[in-house]
Amino acid sequence: LLSYLSVYVCLVKRFLKLEFISELGGLEQLERSSTETLANGCRADCDAAKRLAKRLFYLEGFRRCDVARHLGKNNDFSQLVASEYLSFFDFSGLSLDKALRNFLKAFPLMGETQERERILVHFSKRFCVCNPTALAPDDGAHTLTCALMLLNTDLHGHNIGKKMSCQQFISNLDGLNDGKDFPKDLLKVLYNSIKNEKLEWAIEEEEFRKSLSELVEEQYEGGGKRGVARVTDGNNPFIAIPILPNAVTYKHGVLSRKSHADMDGKRTPRGRRGWKKFYAVLKGMILYLQKDEYKADAELCEGDLKNAVRIHHALATRATDYSKRPNVLKLKTSDWRVFLLQAPSEEEMMSWIFRINLVAALFSAPAFPAAIGSMKTFCRPLLPSSSTRLNQEDQLQSHEGKLKQMSVEVEEHRKNPPSPSPKSREWEEYRIKEHYLIYEKSRYETYINLLQAKMRAETDDLEKIEASVMSGIGEGRGGREGYLRKTQSSPSISQHDVNGRASGRTGPGQQS
Repeated sequence: LLSYLSVYVCLVKRFLKLEFISELGGLEQLERSSTETLANGCRADCDAAKRLAKRLFYLEGFRRCDVARHLGKNNDFSQLVASEYLSFFDFSGLSLDKALRNFLKAFPLMGETQERERILVHFSKRFCVCNPTALAPDDGAHTLTCALMLLNTDLHGHNIGKKMSCQQFISNLDGLNDGKDFPKDLLKVLYNSIKNEKLEWAIEEEEFRKSLSELVEEQYEGGGKRGVARVTDGNNPFIAIPILPNAVTYKHGVLSRKSHADMDGKRTPRGRRGWKKFYAVLKGMILYLQKDEYKADAELCEGDLKNAVRIHHALATRATDYSKRPNVLKLKTSDWRVFLLQAPSEEEMMSWIFRINLVAALFSAPAFPAAIGSMKTFCRPLLPSSSTRLNQEDQLQSHEGKLKQMSVEVEEHRKNPPSPSPKSREWEEYRIKEHYLIYEKSRYETYINLLQAKMRAETDDLEKIEASVMSGIGEGRGGREGYLRKTQSSPSISQHDVNGRASGRTGPGQQS
């Protein structure tokens, strides 16, 4: 399941990545007459916290999407601001679900998982203050608040599978009320409330996308007002990738595509599995599949965006289990879609595999921590579509850390198989998780090998890195010719930030 808390993590990651202005209220003087500057909220100044909380509540100089950033930080000042901000809400006499609905209408709950949890903790405390006999202690109210968020996503989200039943909702919360159970009658009322009416957020999706588009425009195009198109999966606009005109083109050429599996690995219906020929362009972290030949300055049409594939956290491999056509590679995306792509030659196939995997290894941001909740079934974490903010060395360390984690989890997983009956639901969950862990281990191994090869090459020239890697593959196959013919697109992997300063930071939308 994708929880509400995980859905918004991806969006705010990209929001913070693209932000080019200093944090409002964090580096500004709250009053022109004051000589005290808040250096990222480090000083616990009660008067300043009250002033900032008031301005946030009444949106004086702030937008709704600015509020969460000032309430969720882990420092004394932000804790004071959050406490003062919640004091403007009166939840007296309201049930928990009604209080939560009122709270969510004030601003969009965004930020890292930990940041949002801190904000929800303040909400829970304020609810208990206003209703001292309704729920006790505060931890119980917080647990139940997070459970309602998860329930809302399960009942009204785009997840695949059966919706959570009332009995499952109750059993998931067993023993979580300070070691005791919540009253079943209360849980039934809350379940039916969320089932009959989903939680509504403060800002409509279109308005939020518009504000983000304006930030992208100002960051990359000097403040123009033309809208920024996005590549999404059709279901979740919050993990879409913006189309940046100045993104680097890493490769282009003819490819034939066959859709093998849709989101979450569900087999593509027979009528949509046929092979289609496209002109493929790997630009930034998007693989565009165009009907017309590539032109560097050509506008993208609706069909180009519809067929585009997001390659963050993707893995391209030789399709060894497909023998009907030669030179076929398999591309598995972050949401477990699977595409078969046929290249004109084996050389081109290997080049596409190399470049797709290298771009994914360099620019995929680290996965988010698991969402807050009490669900017992296995769920893959949400992988952000935003570009990593780590430099090359830290990115490699991040991948190595994930590989070590996956290796440990595979061993632990195999030590604890479920009870007998291989056709049981527990065995199905066991097999799904094992397949996921093995795949992730393979993906991170590939990323690590490519990043290490790039660092050994001591160059950002893709052509040279590719030749070096393919030469090693050729030697491993008993003398296969490692030289690859020069393609028309052989850019360098940029090592400069958006302001052109050498920093060692990589980004798919940056020119070399």
